[in-house]
Amino acid sequence: MLNTLEDLQQLSKRCELHRNRHQSRIAVCAGGGCSASGAQQVYESIRAELERRDLLNTVDQTFSEDACSGITPLGTGCQGFCEKGPLVRLEPSGTLYTEVSTDDAEAIVDSLLSGTPVSRLLYLDPTEKRSYEKEASIPFYKLQSRITLRNCGSIAPDDIREYLAKGGYQGWANALERTPDRVVQEVLDSNLRGRGGGGFPAGKKWSIAAGTDAEQKYLICNADEGDPGAFMDRSLMEGDPHRLLEGMLIAGYGIGATVGYIYVRAEYPLAVDRLRHAIEEAESLGLLGTDILGSGFSFSLRIKEGAGAFVCGEESALIASIEGRRGMPKPKPPFPAVSGLFNMPTVINNVETLANIPDILQHGSAWFRSLGSSASPGTKTFALSGDVENTGLVEIPMGTTLRELVYAIGGGVRSNADFKAVQIGGPSGGCLTAEHLDLPLDFDSLQSAGAMIGSGGLVVMDEATCIVEVARFFMNFTQLESCGKCVPCREGTRRMLEILQKIVEGRGTTEDLDHLEEIGSAVRIGSLCGLGKTAPNPVLSTLQYFRDEYLSHVVDRRCPSGVCKGLRRFVINEPLCKGCSRCAKACPVDAISGTIREPYLIDQDKCIKCGACKDVCNFDAVEEVA
Repeated sequence: MLNTLEDLQQLSKRCELHRNRHQSRIAVCAGGGCSASGAQQVYESIRAELERRDLLNTVDQTFSEDACSGITPLGTGCQGFCEKGPLVRLEPSGTLYTEVSTDDAEAIVDSLLSGTPVSRLLYLDPTEKRSYEKEASIPFYKLQSRITLRNCGSIAPDDIREYLAKGGYQGWANALERTPDRVVQEVLDSNLRGRGGGGFPAGKKWSIAAGTDAEQKYLICNADEGDPGAFMDRSLMEGDPHRLLEGMLIAGYGIGATVGYIYVRAEYPLAVDRLRHAIEEAESLGLLGTDILGSGFSFSLRIKEGAGAFVCGEESALIASIEGRRGMPKPKPPFPAVSGLFNMPTVINNVETLANIPDILQHGSAWFRSLGSSASPGTKTFALSGDVENTGLVEIPMGTTLRELVYAIGGGVRSNADFKAVQIGGPSGGCLTAEHLDLPLDFDSLQSAGAMIGSGGLVVMDEATCIVEVARFFMNFTQLESCGKCVPCREGTRRMLEILQKIVEGRGTTEDLDHLEEIGSAVRIGSLCGLGKTAPNPVLSTLQYFRDEYLSHVVDRRCPSGVCKGLRRFVINEPLCKGCSRCAKACPVDAISGTIREPYLIDQDKCIKCGACKDVCNFDAVEEVA
């Protein structure tokens, strides 16, 4: 049990020395992407190989001042390079192996012992045709600035000593040497803007709550990451849970809250388990509980598992869910910082926002402002996915251009296809085109382009993507997730989805495009909560930048990308047709007619575009045309 700040400093030094004596480590990425590719089996095979050679050390052994000659295997959080998993990194050399299998265990152990890399497991850049040995030299990593993700992939997330050895809880130690007002001022001076989507200055929320008199105040971490394609918060919670806890401790101290909630979706079971374990570790050391480190400050943390409703990412709906009511938003003001959970002052920050706090208190607001851009300082994590060579978890300085992210870090569009667009910010975000490739990725620049950072999901799309179908996909998501409380969102998104469905089925008209814009504007203006107000963004932004593609659907009755089945056309190539009648027999609506041994014909008015004729033709005579 730690009773004073001095106790914490002494333990941190012991943990650092302990880790330094165990520098020979084999770190296996246990993030979601690598785990899906067999990372757990890779870890077990490496551990078994170390046991076979009597070289095994474990991170759970007692502190020892003896020199260590063994090797420690550990499962880490997400190492980021999801496209090339399972990933294995050797320490202290920093050698990174990609696409590792269970058969590679012996070669990997030999490599660590000899210092000679296994060349076939090194990352091979497809453009430069060269291999990279060190993780830090691979373009995917070299061009990043990993601040909040610094420990993800390098520590055992279920051992608090690992976090302490890397400087963990030093920001909290610095906070306790200041008054709560000075802690809030430090965050205000940093200009940290909320990483959950809107970019509201975190310090302003804190100062409002801190200045509100109340018997009880609350702090809530919004970990309800519901955007399709987003996994930033999940990776942080799974790979470095104590960073979140430390950020919440500092925030609670600053605003005067004694109780904190982590609202995390139940679909993240590993994150929930890691957080619970981290809370137990912190409580056992006296870093959570009453009179923490003799400071007189008390703070407890509770986990609330959400059922996965997208609307519960909105502050007032999230509060309602914690209180045991149906997750539905309510009008503001009052804002949560004045009257929130149980009608008490409540600050709500998302995972990444709180994960920035320890570094701000440890290194100072000036250091934080030196990163990123002047109006949007710091870094931002992105879940890079879609038609890009290097998918994965990325952290870059605010203001980095879209081109740098997609091409320098992401490796460009897959298969050397042409870049078409990115969808940024999920269902609440918008679509950016090739003309935006040099746009800085920060809050204000994206807003001016009709998009938003959101939580950080970024989906790259190539020329084969149908933009209209993308808009329909996101509108289908938001319509299903609408809580139904207000008419503009409930009925407006339904009607927009009906129109988009009509367009992709080949029944759209030019008037439908006008209706989409009219309804979208009404939904944006009239919806009750921020999620409803941003629901039309994917549709309105694609109408703005890809109107020609919409017109192709409704005027030319064709999908330029050949994606929309309702706009498919099947024709028979007469020179190839043998007149066997197989296509006519397979057609469920009798749309094909002809004479045996003569070319057959498809009646386009009857054809339902099912493709059965093409499937049964043995002579490739049935062709699909755009």
